[in-house]
Amino acid sequence: MASLAAFRSEFEPGPELEVLPSQCGAQALLAALVREGVDTVFGIPGGANLPIYQHLPDFPIRHILVRHEQGAAHMADGYARASGRVGVCLATSGPGALNLITGLATAHFDSVPVVAITGQVAAPTIGTDAFQESDVIGSCLSVTKHSYQVQHADDLEEIVAEAFHVARTGRPGAVLIDIPKDVQQALVGLKRPLGRHRVHRAPTEPPDRQIAAAAAHLGAARRPVILAGRGVAIAGAEEVLRRLAETVDAPVGTTLLGTGVFPSPHPLGLGLVGFMGTGYCNLAVSECDCLVMVGMRADDRVTCRLDGFAPRAEHIIHINIDPAELGKTVDADCQIVGDAREVLERLCVAVRPQARPEWRRQVDGWRERHPLRHPRNGRLQPQEVLSAYYSRRRRGDITVADVGLNQMWAAMSWTGGEPGIFLNSGGQGTMGFALPAAVGAQAANPDRRVFAVCGEGGLVMTLQELATAVEAQLPVKVLILDNRQLGMVRQFQDDFYGGVRSQVDHLVTPDFSMLARAFGCFGAVVERHDEVGPALDAAIAHPGPAVVDFRIDPEAGIFPIVPLGGALSEFVECPYP
Repeated sequence: MASLAAFRSEFEPGPELEVLPSQCGAQALLAALVREGVDTVFGIPGGANLPIYQHLPDFPIRHILVRHEQGAAHMADGYARASGRVGVCLATSGPGALNLITGLATAHFDSVPVVAITGQVAAPTIGTDAFQESDVIGSCLSVTKHSYQVQHADDLEEIVAEAFHVARTGRPGAVLIDIPKDVQQALVGLKRPLGRHRVHRAPTEPPDRQIAAAAAHLGAARRPVILAGRGVAIAGAEEVLRRLAETVDAPVGTTLLGTGVFPSPHPLGLGLVGFMGTGYCNLAVSECDCLVMVGMRADDRVTCRLDGFAPRAEHIIHINIDPAELGKTVDADCQIVGDAREVLERLCVAVRPQARPEWRRQVDGWRERHPLRHPRNGRLQPQEVLSAYYSRRRRGDITVADVGLNQMWAAMSWTGGEPGIFLNSGGQGTMGFALPAAVGAQAANPDRRVFAVCGEGGLVMTLQELATAVEAQLPVKVLILDNRQLGMVRQFQDDFYGGVRSQVDHLVTPDFSMLARAFGCFGAVVERHDEVGPALDAAIAHPGPAVVDFRIDPEAGIFPIVPLGGALSEFVECPYP
Protein backbone atom coordinates (compact mmCIF):
# COMPACT_ATOMS: atom_id res chain seq x y z
CA MET A 1 0.00 0.00 0.00
CA ALA A 2 1.29 3.45 -0.86
CA SER A 3 2.70 5.56 1.99
CA LEU A 4 1.36 8.95 2.99
CA ALA A 5 4.38 10.50 1.31
CA ALA A 6 3.50 8.80 -1.98
CA PHE A 7 -0.11 9.81 -1.53
CA ARG A 8 0.86 13.45 -1.00
CA SER A 9 2.79 13.38 -4.27
CA GLU A 10 -0.49 12.89 -6.10
CA PHE A 11 -1.65 16.34 -5.03
CA GLU A 12 -0.82 19.69 -6.56
CA PRO A 13 -0.65 22.39 -3.87
CA GLY A 14 -2.59 25.62 -4.21
CA PRO A 15 -0.79 28.96 -4.30
CA GLU A 16 -1.22 29.81 -0.60
CA LEU A 17 -1.97 28.28 2.79
CA GLU A 18 -5.22 28.54 4.69
CA VAL A 19 -4.69 28.45 8.45
CA LEU A 20 -7.63 26.80 10.17
CA PRO A 21 -8.59 27.45 13.79
CA SER A 22 -7.28 24.96 16.29
CA GLN A 23 -9.56 21.97 16.58
CA CYS A 24 -9.36 18.51 18.00
CA GLY A 25 -8.75 15.33 16.06
CA ALA A 26 -12.43 14.36 16.15
CA GLN A 27 -13.37 17.67 14.53
CA ALA A 28 -10.64 17.25 11.94
CA LEU A 29 -11.99 13.78 11.14
CA LEU A 30 -15.57 15.00 10.72
CA ALA A 31 -14.48 17.95 8.61
CA ALA A 32 -12.53 15.56 6.38
CA LEU A 33 -15.61 13.36 5.98
CA VAL A 34 -17.66 16.38 4.92
CA ARG A 35 -14.99 17.26 2.35
CA GLU A 36 -15.31 13.72 0.97
CA GLY A 37 -19.03 14.31 0.42
CA VAL A 38 -20.22 12.06 3.25
CA ASP A 39 -23.83 12.85 4.16
CA THR A 40 -24.78 9.72 6.14
CA VAL A 41 -22.96 7.46 8.60
CA PHE A 42 -24.15 4.35 10.44
CA GLY A 43 -22.91 3.53 13.90
CA ILE A 44 -23.08 3.20 17.68
CA PRO A 45 -21.26 5.38 20.23
CA GLY A 46 -19.05 3.85 22.91
CA GLY A 47 -16.28 4.79 25.30
CA ALA A 48 -13.47 4.98 22.72
CA ASN A 49 -15.28 7.05 20.08
CA LEU A 50 -17.18 9.50 22.30
CA PRO A 51 -15.06 12.49 21.20
CA ILE A 52 -16.32 11.89 17.64
CA TYR A 53 -19.92 11.76 18.85
CA GLN A 54 -19.38 14.87 21.00
CA HIS A 55 -18.72 16.94 17.87
CA LEU A 56 -20.88 15.06 15.36
CA PRO A 57 -23.95 17.33 15.89
CA ASP A 58 -21.87 20.30 14.68
CA PHE A 59 -21.41 18.82 11.19
CA PRO A 60 -23.92 18.31 8.32
CA ILE A 61 -23.81 14.51 8.56
CA ARG A 62 -26.85 12.35 9.23
CA HIS A 63 -26.14 9.67 11.80
CA ILE A 64 -28.29 6.53 11.80
CA LEU A 65 -28.15 4.75 15.14
CA VAL A 66 -27.97 1.01 14.55
CA ARG A 67 -28.66 -1.77 17.05
CA HIS A 68 -25.56 -3.86 16.32
CA GLU A 69 -22.25 -2.96 14.68
CA GLN A 70 -22.60 -5.74 12.10
CA GLY A 71 -25.77 -3.94 11.02
CA ALA A 72 -23.77 -0.70 10.68
CA ALA A 73 -21.30 -2.33 8.30
CA HIS A 74 -24.07 -3.93 6.23
CA MET A 75 -25.92 -0.61 6.08
CA ALA A 76 -22.79 1.17 4.87
CA ASP A 77 -22.41 -1.64 2.31
CA GLY A 78 -26.03 -1.32 1.10
CA TYR A 79 -25.67 2.46 0.97
CA ALA A 80 -22.57 2.12 -1.23
CA ARG A 81 -24.03 -0.53 -3.56
CA ALA A 82 -27.22 1.48 -4.07
CA SER A 83 -25.57 4.88 -4.52
CA GLY A 84 -22.11 4.33 -6.00
CA ARG A 85 -20.65 6.40 -3.15
CA VAL A 86 -18.45 5.27 -0.28
CA GLY A 87 -20.41 3.93 2.71
CA VAL A 88 -19.22 4.89 6.20
CA CYS A 89 -19.73 3.13 9.54
CA LEU A 90 -18.57 3.98 13.07
CA ALA A 91 -17.84 1.74 16.05
CA THR A 92 -16.07 1.92 19.37
CA SER A 93 -13.07 -0.20 20.35
CA GLY A 94 -12.93 -3.85 21.38
CA PRO A 95 -16.17 -5.72 20.74
CA GLY A 96 -17.63 -2.77 18.84
CA ALA A 97 -14.82 -2.82 16.28
CA LEU A 98 -14.73 -6.61 16.12
CA ASN A 99 -18.48 -6.75 15.46
CA LEU A 100 -17.83 -4.93 12.17
CA ILE A 101 -15.67 -7.71 10.75
CA THR A 102 -18.40 -9.84 9.16
CA GLY A 103 -19.88 -6.78 7.45
CA LEU A 104 -16.48 -5.57 6.25
CA ALA A 105 -15.71 -9.02 4.84
CA THR A 106 -19.05 -9.01 3.03
CA ALA A 107 -18.33 -5.64 1.42
CA HIS A 108 -14.68 -6.35 0.67
CA PHE A 109 -15.23 -9.70 -1.04
CA ASP A 110 -17.90 -8.11 -3.24
CA SER A 111 -15.71 -5.09 -4.12
CA VAL A 112 -17.87 -2.52 -2.32
CA PRO A 113 -16.28 0.76 -1.14
CA VAL A 114 -16.78 1.04 2.63
CA VAL A 115 -14.76 3.04 5.16
CA ALA A 116 -15.02 1.88 8.78
CA ILE A 117 -13.89 4.30 11.50
CA THR A 118 -13.22 2.73 14.89
CA GLY A 119 -12.30 4.20 18.22
CA GLN A 120 -9.31 2.73 19.99
CA VAL A 121 -8.04 2.91 23.55
CA ALA A 122 -5.61 5.75 24.24
CA ALA A 123 -2.26 5.26 22.50
CA PRO A 124 -0.18 4.89 25.72
CA THR A 125 -2.37 1.96 26.81
CA ILE A 126 -2.30 0.02 23.53
CA GLY A 127 -0.76 -3.38 24.19
CA THR A 128 -1.57 -3.40 27.91
CA ASP A 129 -4.87 -5.29 27.62
CA ALA A 130 -6.74 -2.12 28.49
CA PHE A 131 -10.50 -2.23 28.90
CA GLN A 132 -12.15 -2.88 25.50
CA GLU A 133 -8.82 -3.02 23.69
CA SER A 134 -8.53 -5.21 20.59
CA ASP A 135 -6.08 -5.51 17.75
CA VAL A 136 -8.63 -4.50 15.15
CA ILE A 137 -5.92 -3.88 12.52
CA GLY A 138 -4.66 -7.44 12.85
CA SER A 139 -8.16 -8.85 13.02
CA CYS A 140 -9.19 -7.09 9.80
CA LEU A 141 -6.11 -7.84 7.68
CA SER A 142 -7.87 -10.40 5.50
CA VAL A 143 -11.12 -8.46 5.07
CA THR A 144 -9.89 -4.97 4.19
CA LYS A 145 -8.05 -3.43 1.28
CA HIS A 146 -5.97 -1.32 3.66
CA SER A 147 -5.99 -0.26 7.32
CA TYR A 148 -4.65 2.71 9.26
CA GLN A 149 -4.03 3.34 12.93
CA VAL A 150 -3.71 7.10 13.33
CA GLN A 151 -0.77 8.15 15.48
CA HIS A 152 -1.01 11.92 15.11
CA ALA A 153 -4.08 14.09 14.78
CA ASP A 154 -2.29 16.18 12.16
CA ASP A 155 -2.41 13.19 9.79
CA LEU A 156 -6.18 12.71 9.98
CA GLU A 157 -7.12 14.88 7.02
CA GLU A 158 -4.77 13.14 4.62
CA ILE A 159 -5.45 9.67 6.00
CA VAL A 160 -9.19 10.16 5.44
CA ALA A 161 -8.59 11.43 1.90
CA GLU A 162 -6.30 8.50 1.14
CA ALA A 163 -8.68 5.98 2.71
CA PHE A 164 -11.57 7.14 0.52
CA HIS A 165 -9.33 7.12 -2.55
CA VAL A 166 -8.20 3.56 -1.81
CA ALA A 167 -11.75 2.38 -1.08
CA ARG A 168 -13.28 3.60 -4.34
CA THR A 169 -10.52 3.30 -6.95
CA GLY A 170 -9.23 0.30 -8.87
CA ARG A 171 -11.03 -2.70 -7.47
CA PRO A 172 -13.11 -1.12 -4.67
CA GLY A 173 -13.07 -2.54 -1.19
CA ALA A 174 -13.26 -1.98 2.55
CA VAL A 175 -10.83 0.29 4.41
CA LEU A 176 -10.42 0.69 8.19
CA ILE A 177 -9.29 3.78 10.11
CA ASP A 178 -8.55 3.08 13.78
CA ILE A 179 -8.20 6.21 15.93
CA PRO A 180 -6.99 6.14 19.55
CA LYS A 181 -9.12 8.18 21.91
CA ASP A 182 -6.32 10.58 22.83
CA VAL A 183 -5.71 11.31 19.13
CA GLN A 184 -9.39 12.19 18.76
CA GLN A 185 -9.03 14.66 21.66
CA ALA A 186 -5.65 16.14 20.73
CA LEU A 187 -5.70 19.76 19.57
CA VAL A 188 -4.30 20.35 16.12
CA GLY A 189 -3.68 23.48 14.07
CA LEU A 190 -4.24 22.30 10.55
CA LYS A 191 -2.53 23.91 7.62
CA ARG A 192 -3.43 22.81 4.15
CA PRO A 193 -3.00 24.15 0.60
CA LEU A 194 -5.95 26.12 -0.71
CA GLY A 195 -7.54 24.59 -3.76
CA ARG A 196 -5.37 21.50 -3.74
CA HIS A 197 -6.61 18.73 -5.92
CA ARG A 198 -5.61 15.23 -6.88
CA VAL A 199 -3.63 14.86 -10.06
CA HIS A 200 -5.70 12.39 -12.06
CA ARG A 201 -3.41 9.85 -13.67
CA ALA A 202 -4.95 7.69 -16.35
CA PRO A 203 -4.72 3.98 -15.53
CA THR A 204 -2.43 1.91 -17.68
CA GLU A 205 -4.34 0.84 -20.76
CA PRO A 206 -4.15 -2.71 -22.11
CA PRO A 207 -1.82 -2.90 -25.11
CA ASP A 208 -3.46 -2.74 -28.55
CA ARG A 209 -2.16 -6.23 -29.27
CA GLN A 210 -4.25 -7.69 -26.42
CA ILE A 211 -7.40 -5.99 -27.66
CA ALA A 212 -6.61 -7.12 -31.21
CA ALA A 213 -6.07 -10.71 -30.05
CA ALA A 214 -9.36 -10.74 -28.13
CA ALA A 215 -11.19 -9.28 -31.16
CA ALA A 216 -9.61 -11.88 -33.43
CA HIS A 217 -10.67 -14.72 -31.13
CA LEU A 218 -14.24 -13.42 -31.06
CA GLY A 219 -14.26 -12.94 -34.81
CA ALA A 220 -13.10 -16.50 -35.48
CA ALA A 221 -15.46 -18.09 -32.97
CA ARG A 222 -18.51 -20.08 -34.03
CA ARG A 223 -19.96 -20.46 -30.53
CA PRO A 224 -18.98 -17.44 -28.36
CA VAL A 225 -20.34 -16.82 -24.86
CA ILE A 226 -19.86 -13.83 -22.56
CA LEU A 227 -19.99 -14.14 -18.76
CA ALA A 228 -20.33 -10.89 -16.79
CA GLY A 229 -19.85 -10.10 -13.10
CA ARG A 230 -20.18 -7.22 -10.70
CA GLY A 231 -17.16 -5.48 -12.21
CA VAL A 232 -19.41 -4.54 -15.13
CA ALA A 233 -21.74 -2.71 -12.73
CA ILE A 234 -18.86 -1.03 -10.88
CA ALA A 235 -17.49 0.27 -14.19
CA GLY A 236 -20.92 1.35 -15.46
CA ALA A 237 -20.37 -0.90 -18.46
CA GLU A 238 -23.86 -2.39 -18.82
CA GLU A 239 -24.68 -0.56 -22.04
CA VAL A 240 -21.41 -1.34 -23.78
CA LEU A 241 -21.73 -5.00 -22.69
CA ARG A 242 -25.11 -5.17 -24.40
CA ARG A 243 -23.69 -3.47 -27.48
CA LEU A 244 -20.78 -5.93 -27.73
CA ALA A 245 -23.08 -8.93 -27.27
CA GLU A 246 -25.40 -7.72 -30.03
CA THR A 247 -22.50 -6.89 -32.33
CA VAL A 248 -20.93 -10.35 -32.16
CA ASP A 249 -24.24 -12.17 -31.52
CA ALA A 250 -22.94 -13.77 -28.31
CA PRO A 251 -25.24 -15.02 -25.52
CA VAL A 252 -24.54 -13.49 -22.10
CA GLY A 253 -24.66 -15.20 -18.72
CA THR A 254 -24.06 -13.52 -15.38
CA THR A 255 -22.61 -14.40 -12.02
CA LEU A 256 -24.78 -14.02 -8.93
CA LEU A 257 -23.19 -10.63 -8.21
CA GLY A 258 -23.63 -9.70 -11.85
CA THR A 259 -27.40 -10.20 -11.74
CA GLY A 260 -28.91 -7.26 -13.59
CA VAL A 261 -25.86 -6.16 -15.60
CA PHE A 262 -27.49 -7.67 -18.70
CA PRO A 263 -31.24 -7.25 -19.22
CA SER A 264 -33.13 -10.37 -18.15
CA PRO A 265 -35.72 -10.11 -20.97
CA HIS A 266 -33.05 -9.76 -23.69
CA PRO A 267 -33.07 -12.64 -26.24
CA LEU A 268 -29.31 -13.10 -25.71
CA GLY A 269 -29.69 -13.35 -21.93
CA LEU A 270 -28.76 -16.68 -20.35
CA GLY A 271 -29.38 -15.86 -16.69
CA LEU A 272 -27.16 -17.26 -13.97
CA VAL A 273 -24.12 -19.43 -14.54
CA GLY A 274 -22.66 -22.01 -12.21
CA PHE A 275 -23.55 -24.25 -9.31
CA MET A 276 -27.16 -23.03 -9.27
CA GLY A 277 -27.24 -21.56 -12.76
CA THR A 278 -29.78 -22.10 -15.51
CA GLY A 279 -29.38 -25.29 -17.49
CA TYR A 280 -29.17 -23.44 -20.80
CA CYS A 281 -26.45 -21.09 -19.53
CA ASN A 282 -24.36 -23.95 -18.18
CA LEU A 283 -24.73 -25.87 -21.45
CA ALA A 284 -23.77 -22.81 -23.49
CA VAL A 285 -20.60 -22.35 -21.44
CA SER A 286 -19.84 -26.06 -21.71
CA GLU A 287 -20.15 -26.04 -25.51
CA CYS A 288 -18.71 -22.63 -26.39
CA ASP A 289 -15.51 -22.34 -28.40
CA CYS A 290 -14.68 -18.81 -27.17
CA LEU A 291 -15.48 -17.56 -23.67
CA VAL A 292 -15.22 -13.94 -22.54
CA MET A 293 -15.24 -13.40 -18.76
CA VAL A 294 -15.51 -9.75 -17.76
CA GLY A 295 -15.55 -8.19 -14.30
CA MET A 296 -15.75 -11.52 -12.46
CA ARG A 297 -13.54 -13.70 -10.28
CA ALA A 298 -14.36 -17.14 -11.71
CA ASP A 299 -14.76 -18.65 -8.24
CA ASP A 300 -15.82 -22.21 -7.50
CA ARG A 301 -19.55 -21.38 -7.47
CA VAL A 302 -19.18 -20.28 -11.10
CA THR A 303 -16.81 -22.92 -12.44
CA CYS A 304 -17.85 -26.01 -10.43
CA ARG A 305 -15.36 -28.73 -11.39
CA LEU A 306 -12.58 -26.86 -13.14
CA ASP A 307 -11.88 -29.44 -15.86
CA GLY A 308 -15.57 -29.29 -16.73
CA PHE A 309 -15.65 -25.50 -17.11
CA ALA A 310 -15.76 -24.45 -20.77
CA PRO A 311 -13.91 -27.64 -21.83
CA ARG A 312 -14.43 -26.98 -25.56
CA ALA A 313 -13.27 -23.37 -25.48
CA GLU A 314 -10.33 -22.84 -27.80
CA HIS A 315 -9.81 -19.38 -26.34
CA ILE A 316 -10.73 -17.87 -22.97
CA ILE A 317 -10.56 -14.09 -22.59
CA HIS A 318 -10.53 -12.79 -19.01
CA ILE A 319 -10.96 -9.04 -18.36
CA ASN A 320 -10.52 -7.74 -14.81
CA ILE A 321 -9.21 -4.58 -13.19
CA ASP A 322 -7.48 -6.68 -10.53
CA PRO A 323 -4.51 -8.56 -12.02
CA ALA A 324 -4.53 -10.95 -9.04
CA GLU A 325 -7.75 -12.50 -10.35
CA LEU A 326 -6.31 -13.36 -13.76
CA GLY A 327 -5.17 -16.96 -13.94
CA LYS A 328 -6.08 -17.59 -10.28
CA THR A 329 -8.57 -20.33 -11.10
CA VAL A 330 -9.16 -20.41 -14.87
CA ASP A 331 -6.15 -20.44 -17.15
CA ALA A 332 -7.25 -17.85 -19.71
CA ASP A 333 -4.97 -17.57 -22.72
CA CYS A 334 -5.93 -13.90 -23.25
CA GLN A 335 -5.68 -11.96 -19.97
CA ILE A 336 -6.53 -8.26 -20.01
CA VAL A 337 -6.05 -5.98 -17.01
CA GLY A 338 -8.31 -2.97 -17.26
CA ASP A 339 -11.55 -1.19 -16.48
CA ALA A 340 -14.46 -3.21 -17.87
CA ARG A 341 -16.10 -0.31 -19.69
CA GLU A 342 -12.88 0.90 -21.34
CA VAL A 343 -11.88 -2.59 -22.49
CA LEU A 344 -15.37 -3.41 -23.81
CA GLU A 345 -15.52 -0.07 -25.61
CA ARG A 346 -12.25 -0.85 -27.38
CA LEU A 347 -13.45 -4.35 -28.21
CA CYS A 348 -16.65 -2.93 -29.73
CA VAL A 349 -14.50 -0.85 -32.06
CA ALA A 350 -12.15 -3.72 -32.91
CA VAL A 351 -14.69 -6.46 -33.67
CA ARG A 352 -16.78 -6.70 -36.81
CA PRO A 353 -20.54 -7.31 -36.66
CA GLN A 354 -21.48 -10.94 -37.09
CA ALA A 355 -24.62 -13.04 -37.00
CA ARG A 356 -24.44 -16.59 -35.72
CA PRO A 357 -27.89 -18.07 -36.43
CA GLU A 358 -26.88 -21.70 -35.91
CA TRP A 359 -25.43 -20.98 -32.49
CA ARG A 360 -28.48 -18.93 -31.53
CA ARG A 361 -30.78 -21.79 -32.59
CA GLN A 362 -28.73 -24.22 -30.52
CA VAL A 363 -28.93 -22.01 -27.41
CA ASP A 364 -32.64 -21.35 -27.93
CA GLY A 365 -33.18 -25.10 -28.19
CA TRP A 366 -31.53 -25.62 -24.81
CA ARG A 367 -33.68 -22.82 -23.43
CA GLU A 368 -36.83 -24.65 -24.57
CA ARG A 369 -35.69 -28.07 -23.35
CA HIS A 370 -34.40 -26.88 -19.96
CA PRO A 371 -36.73 -24.16 -18.69
CA LEU A 372 -36.84 -23.14 -15.05
CA ARG A 373 -39.52 -25.24 -13.35
CA HIS A 374 -40.93 -25.58 -9.86
CA PRO A 375 -43.46 -27.92 -8.23
CA ARG A 376 -47.17 -27.19 -8.48
CA ASN A 377 -48.47 -29.20 -5.57
CA GLY A 378 -51.02 -26.85 -4.08
CA ARG A 379 -48.58 -25.42 -1.54
CA LEU A 380 -47.40 -21.84 -1.76
CA GLN A 381 -44.20 -21.82 -3.83
CA PRO A 382 -41.50 -19.14 -3.50
CA GLN A 383 -41.54 -18.53 -7.26
CA GLU A 384 -45.23 -17.61 -7.04
CA VAL A 385 -44.51 -15.07 -4.30
CA LEU A 386 -41.60 -13.59 -6.26
CA SER A 387 -43.61 -13.45 -9.47
CA ALA A 388 -46.34 -11.48 -7.68
CA TYR A 389 -43.73 -9.17 -6.15
CA TYR A 390 -41.80 -8.59 -9.38
CA SER A 391 -45.02 -7.83 -11.25
CA ARG A 392 -45.51 -4.94 -8.80
CA ARG A 393 -41.99 -3.56 -9.20
CA ARG A 394 -41.61 -0.06 -10.52
CA ARG A 395 -38.60 1.08 -12.48
CA GLY A 396 -35.87 1.97 -10.02
CA ASP A 397 -37.16 -0.16 -7.15
CA ILE A 398 -34.28 -1.83 -5.31
CA THR A 399 -34.31 -5.49 -4.29
CA VAL A 400 -31.87 -6.73 -1.64
CA ALA A 401 -31.66 -10.51 -1.31
CA ASP A 402 -30.38 -12.33 1.75
CA VAL A 403 -28.48 -15.64 1.53
CA GLY A 404 -29.69 -19.17 1.00
CA LEU A 405 -32.52 -20.57 -1.08
CA ASN A 406 -34.32 -17.21 -0.89
CA GLN A 407 -31.34 -15.54 -2.58
CA MET A 408 -31.17 -18.03 -5.43
CA TRP A 409 -34.94 -18.03 -5.99
CA ALA A 410 -34.88 -14.23 -6.13
CA ALA A 411 -31.96 -14.17 -8.58
CA MET A 412 -33.35 -16.96 -10.76
CA SER A 413 -36.73 -15.23 -10.98
CA TRP A 414 -35.29 -11.76 -11.57
CA THR A 415 -37.07 -9.92 -14.38
CA GLY A 416 -35.46 -6.49 -14.13
CA GLY A 417 -34.02 -4.81 -17.18
CA GLU A 418 -32.20 -2.06 -15.27
CA PRO A 419 -28.72 -2.43 -13.74
CA GLY A 420 -27.69 -1.88 -10.15
CA ILE A 421 -31.00 -2.60 -8.43
CA PHE A 422 -30.54 -6.25 -7.39
CA LEU A 423 -28.16 -6.41 -4.44
CA ASN A 424 -26.92 -9.46 -2.55
CA SER A 425 -23.96 -10.91 -0.68
CA GLY A 426 -22.12 -13.09 -3.18
CA GLY A 427 -18.53 -13.68 -2.11
CA GLN A 428 -19.15 -14.29 1.59
CA GLY A 429 -22.77 -15.42 1.46
CA THR A 430 -23.54 -13.60 4.71
CA MET A 431 -26.87 -14.54 6.28
CA GLY A 432 -28.57 -11.53 7.82
CA PHE A 433 -27.28 -9.18 5.12
CA ALA A 434 -30.56 -8.18 3.50
CA LEU A 435 -32.41 -6.20 6.17
CA PRO A 436 -29.57 -3.87 7.24
CA ALA A 437 -28.30 -3.54 3.66
CA ALA A 438 -31.82 -2.57 2.59
CA VAL A 439 -31.90 0.06 5.34
CA GLY A 440 -28.63 1.45 3.98
CA ALA A 441 -29.93 1.39 0.41
CA GLN A 442 -33.09 3.22 1.52
CA ALA A 443 -31.01 5.86 3.31
CA ALA A 444 -29.12 6.45 0.07
CA ASN A 445 -32.33 6.56 -1.99
CA PRO A 446 -35.14 8.10 0.09
CA ASP A 447 -37.37 8.56 -2.97
CA ARG A 448 -37.16 4.95 -4.18
CA ARG A 449 -38.83 1.81 -2.90
CA VAL A 450 -36.54 -0.78 -1.30
CA PHE A 451 -37.47 -4.43 -0.65
CA ALA A 452 -35.57 -7.08 1.31
CA VAL A 453 -36.15 -10.72 0.34
CA CYS A 454 -35.18 -12.97 3.27
CA GLY A 455 -35.49 -16.40 4.69
CA GLU A 456 -36.58 -16.57 8.30
CA GLY A 457 -33.18 -18.02 9.24
CA GLY A 458 -31.23 -15.03 7.95
CA LEU A 459 -33.74 -12.46 9.14
CA VAL A 460 -33.51 -13.44 12.80
CA MET A 461 -29.74 -12.82 12.68
CA THR A 462 -30.20 -9.06 12.20
CA LEU A 463 -33.87 -8.63 13.05
CA GLN A 464 -33.10 -5.91 15.59
CA GLU A 465 -32.43 -3.46 12.75
CA LEU A 466 -36.18 -3.16 12.22
CA ALA A 467 -35.96 -0.73 15.14
CA THR A 468 -33.36 1.25 13.20
CA ALA A 469 -35.62 1.39 10.14
CA VAL A 470 -38.58 2.63 12.19
CA GLU A 471 -36.56 5.17 14.14
CA ALA A 472 -34.83 6.53 11.03
CA GLN A 473 -38.13 6.55 9.09
CA LEU A 474 -36.77 4.32 6.34
CA PRO A 475 -39.78 2.42 4.88
CA VAL A 476 -38.13 -0.82 3.76
CA LYS A 477 -40.44 -3.72 2.93
CA VAL A 478 -39.33 -7.15 4.16
CA LEU A 479 -40.63 -10.23 2.33
CA ILE A 480 -39.92 -13.46 4.23
CA LEU A 481 -39.86 -16.72 2.27
CA ASP A 482 -40.50 -18.72 5.40
CA ASN A 483 -39.94 -22.47 5.21
CA ARG A 484 -39.25 -22.90 8.94
CA GLN A 485 -35.81 -24.35 8.35
CA LEU A 486 -32.32 -23.67 7.06
CA GLY A 487 -33.52 -24.50 3.56
CA MET A 488 -30.29 -24.59 1.57
CA VAL A 489 -28.55 -26.68 4.21
CA ARG A 490 -31.53 -29.03 4.23
CA GLN A 491 -31.38 -29.41 0.44
CA PHE A 492 -27.63 -30.10 0.58
CA GLN A 493 -28.20 -32.73 3.26
CA ASP A 494 -30.92 -34.33 1.15
CA ASP A 495 -28.95 -34.27 -2.08
CA PHE A 496 -25.31 -34.70 -1.07
CA TYR A 497 -25.10 -36.01 2.50
CA GLY A 498 -27.16 -39.17 2.51
CA GLY A 499 -30.49 -37.52 3.26
CA VAL A 500 -29.64 -37.10 6.94
CA ARG A 501 -31.42 -33.93 8.07
CA SER A 502 -29.42 -32.70 11.04
CA GLN A 503 -30.15 -29.48 12.94
CA VAL A 504 -31.95 -27.67 10.13
CA ASP A 505 -35.50 -27.33 11.46
CA HIS A 506 -36.56 -24.15 13.22
CA LEU A 507 -38.79 -25.73 15.82
CA VAL A 508 -39.33 -22.35 17.48
CA THR A 509 -40.03 -19.55 15.03
CA PRO A 510 -41.50 -16.22 16.12
CA ASP A 511 -44.77 -14.84 14.89
CA PHE A 512 -43.13 -12.38 12.53
CA SER A 513 -46.26 -10.31 11.97
CA MET A 514 -46.68 -9.80 15.72
CA LEU A 515 -42.96 -9.14 16.10
CA ALA A 516 -43.08 -6.58 13.30
CA ARG A 517 -45.89 -4.75 15.03
CA ALA A 518 -43.91 -4.80 18.29
CA PHE A 519 -41.15 -2.90 16.46
CA GLY A 520 -43.70 -0.45 15.04
CA CYS A 521 -43.88 -1.95 11.55
CA PHE A 522 -46.75 -3.25 9.44
CA GLY A 523 -46.98 -7.03 9.77
CA ALA A 524 -48.88 -9.76 7.92
CA VAL A 525 -48.85 -13.53 7.47
CA VAL A 526 -49.67 -15.23 4.15
CA GLU A 527 -50.42 -18.95 3.83
CA ARG A 528 -52.70 -19.14 0.76
CA HIS A 529 -52.17 -18.21 -2.88
CA ASP A 530 -55.07 -15.76 -2.91
CA GLU A 531 -53.55 -13.80 -0.01
CA VAL A 532 -50.25 -13.02 -1.74
CA GLY A 533 -51.29 -10.06 -3.86
CA PRO A 534 -53.43 -8.28 -1.24
CA ALA A 535 -50.68 -8.63 1.39
CA LEU A 536 -48.06 -7.21 -0.98
CA ASP A 537 -50.34 -4.31 -1.87
CA ALA A 538 -51.00 -3.55 1.79
CA ALA A 539 -47.29 -3.65 2.68
CA ILE A 540 -46.38 -1.40 -0.25
CA ALA A 541 -49.14 1.07 0.63
CA HIS A 542 -48.02 1.29 4.27
CA PRO A 543 -45.97 4.49 4.76
CA GLY A 544 -43.37 2.88 7.03
CA PRO A 545 -41.39 -0.37 7.28
CA ALA A 546 -43.41 -3.52 6.62
CA VAL A 547 -42.89 -7.25 7.12
CA VAL A 548 -44.85 -9.95 5.27
CA ASP A 549 -44.30 -13.56 6.33
CA PHE A 550 -44.99 -15.90 3.38
CA ARG A 551 -45.35 -19.48 4.67
CA ILE A 552 -43.98 -21.35 1.67
CA ASP A 553 -43.69 -25.05 0.89
CA PRO A 554 -41.08 -26.36 3.38
CA GLU A 555 -39.86 -28.90 0.82
CA ALA A 556 -39.21 -26.30 -1.92
CA GLY A 557 -35.67 -26.40 -3.28
CA ILE A 558 -33.53 -24.74 -5.92
CA PHE A 559 -33.21 -26.25 -9.38
CA PRO A 560 -31.22 -26.71 -11.53
CA ILE A 561 -28.29 -27.58 -9.28
CA VAL A 562 -24.89 -29.09 -10.10
CA PRO A 563 -23.98 -32.02 -7.80
CA LEU A 564 -20.91 -31.44 -5.64
CA GLY A 565 -17.85 -32.31 -7.71
CA GLY A 566 -19.84 -32.23 -10.93
CA ALA A 567 -19.23 -30.32 -14.14
CA LEU A 568 -21.47 -27.46 -15.28
CA SER A 569 -23.15 -29.68 -17.86
CA GLU A 570 -24.12 -32.27 -15.21
CA PHE A 571 -26.85 -30.18 -13.59
CA VAL A 572 -29.90 -31.83 -12.04
CA GLU A 573 -33.32 -30.38 -12.85
CA CYS A 574 -36.51 -30.14 -10.82
CA PRO A 575 -37.88 -33.69 -10.45
CA TYR A 576 -41.49 -32.50 -10.16
CA PRO A 577 -43.79 -31.44 -12.97
